Amino acid sequence: MFKQNKWSNSWENGVFPYHHYHSNTHEALGVISGSASITFGGENGDSVEVEKGDVVVIPAGVGHKKEQSSAGFKVVGAYPNGMSHDLKTGKAEERPEVIENIQNVPLPSTDPLQGQSGHLVVLWSDLN
Repeated sequence: MFKQNKWSNSWENGVFPYHHYHSNTHEALGVISGSASITFGGENGDSVEVEKGDVVVIPAGVGHKKEQSSAGFKVVGAYPNGMSHDLKTGKAEERPEVIENIQNVPLPSTDPLQGQSGHLVVLWSDLN
């Protein structure tokens, strides 16, 4: 479904157990098995319980970390228009580059589940 809606460059695996983010693209995660607690927003962020069937869209620059998971937890990740993603961890030396990167990431033209008329496109278009 992600690929059909122009979210590609996909992979299957887990979520890293350390805070990280992508400064050059947004990311969609679809839980394909198991469940987990994932913290979004860095050290003082909010933990969210996800399970098979859930989809999360993570805006560029938002940190995420798997806190704990069930056996067999697996997600598929994808990026709008197949963007390549970087991997950042919040080191001070990353800051000047990532701030510029995040500001230049375009809003997705499609929702990873519902395409051009999906909720993500509608909600995020209000940000312009």
